[in-house]
Amino acid sequence: MITTFWIAVFLVFYTFFGYGILLYGLVRIKRLFNLKKKALYAFEDLPSCTLVIAAYNEEDFITQKIVNTLALRYPAGKLEIVFVTDGSTDRTPQLVAQYPEIKLMHTPARSGKIAAVHRVIEQVTTELIVFTDANTFLNPEALFYLCRHYADQKVGAIAGEKRVMIEKSADATAGEGFYWKYESKLKAWDSELYSVVGAAGELFSIRKSRYEPVPANSILDDFMISMKIAQKGDVIVYEPEAYAQETSSANIAEELKRKVRIAAGGIQSVIWLKSLLWPIKYPLLTFQYISHRVLRWTVTPLLMILALILNVFIVLQQGGVTYQVLLIAQIAFYISAYLGKLMESRKIRVKVLFIPYYFCVMNYAVLAGLLRYFFGEQSVIWEKAIRK
Repeated sequence: MITTFWIAVFLVFYTFFGYGILLYGLVRIKRLFNLKKKALYAFEDLPSCTLVIAAYNEEDFITQKIVNTLALRYPAGKLEIVFVTDGSTDRTPQLVAQYPEIKLMHTPARSGKIAAVHRVIEQVTTELIVFTDANTFLNPEALFYLCRHYADQKVGAIAGEKRVMIEKSADATAGEGFYWKYESKLKAWDSELYSVVGAAGELFSIRKSRYEPVPANSILDDFMISMKIAQKGDVIVYEPEAYAQETSSANIAEELKRKVRIAAGGIQSVIWLKSLLWPIKYPLLTFQYISHRVLRWTVTPLLMILALILNVFIVLQQGGVTYQVLLIAQIAFYISAYLGKLMESRKIRVKVLFIPYYFCVMNYAVLAGLLRYFFGEQSVIWEKAIRK
């Protein structure tokens, strides 16, 4: 029992903190021996690019998105912009159609984002493709910062940075901003060591020649598209200077809805990418993939529960100051999370409690996502989370 307890504690700590510490140490060592300068394109040498925006019923944001998109800097004559609005029942297609410099693709049927993306890619003739969400806003230099990395022929995809805009009077969704700051740092170190482990749909890019269609029932299509490229031996670069900004979820319930879907997609991706679990072909990528993604999406939330239960039994059976302190620390953490929940329900802003609350919500979402996926209850079609 004691051995199992310490294994559970170690894996939980490693998943959320230990991997970051180890990763940073490995990056520092690599910097001592890697003096080679990165190959980057100059602005005027950037390859041709298509920017793809999938938009479903986004009339409240679409004009702002179009204005933001048209302000992006890229060499003249090398950028095509495509908005695909399949299934939209509001004025989104009509608003996009008012801009002749944008190509509009629209069908009345709603088949899901990945079906719409496939339809666009079949018509893309440029060397590069950039994807971004309709409710995010890019910095003017985003495309340049992304696409300049393709001067290195080993690069098959590039992940931009997601930035969550948090209000000063934030509620428990402030944990989302903290989480993404930590995630961004891990991605930067992952990229520096070898490769980012997947890209998020807010902003990422791929080489058209490396694109491989993913199944129509993909839940995390952006993650699968990028990881199938990494599976071929290409690397995914992280570029924090290219960023997509979006507001936080309207409340923790909306954030939970989004996280449960991501968790269901996570276990689907682990199953579909099972070949990456074996470190024979790309050992460094496998190490990063398991450490950064697989543990979070599979066993770690269960190990958190197991560690608490075993800790109680150990204290009751044999005591010991170490185990008593660990049990008190665990109980205090979960009480803090519960107090965070109570504070949010009462609209009381106590930010120090929001981080443990968000952390617990995030891990609960993994368990809920596992159940939803294995019971076949997760649709491929996104149910949009309401944002502030």
